[in-house]
Amino acid sequence: MSQHPIEGLMDVTLEKIKSMVDSNTIIGNPINMADGTLVLPISKVTFGFASGGADFPSKTTKDLFGGGGGAGVSIQPVAFLVVKDGSVRMLQLADTSNSVDRAIGMLPDMVDKITALFNNKQKEQQAQSEARPAAPAAE
Repeated sequence: MSQHPIEGLMDVTLEKIKSMVDSNTIIGNPINMADGTLVLPISKVTFGFASGGADFPSKTTKDLFGGGGGAGVSIQPVAFLVVKDGSVRMLQLADTSNSVDRAIGMLPDMVDKITALFNNKQKEQQAQSEARPAAPAAE
């Protein structure tokens, strides 16, 4: 059985979308900075396509078909992942109105601040214990 023309139209449209959108479109290629910082761009990709057609009646044995198809792709950069000295930061480009998204975006900074706070307290305690003179031994 021969392929209907609408199938070929849809196949071509989908192949074009596949060639435009791949995993490197969402998580971009890494950018290496001179100071050793690694930057990964992150994008939001939205796409859609439509195809349609109709068979027209014909007085001959030849089938008449009319149809069309189209596709659209929207790529919007939303954030950058910045990796520097073993620390990962997310820099959002768009202000999110959803409080859950804001909380998730703030989480890495909060973890870093809490870790730094604990590290500072440990260093202070260690410095204090080293600065204390040892108790004299009982004779």
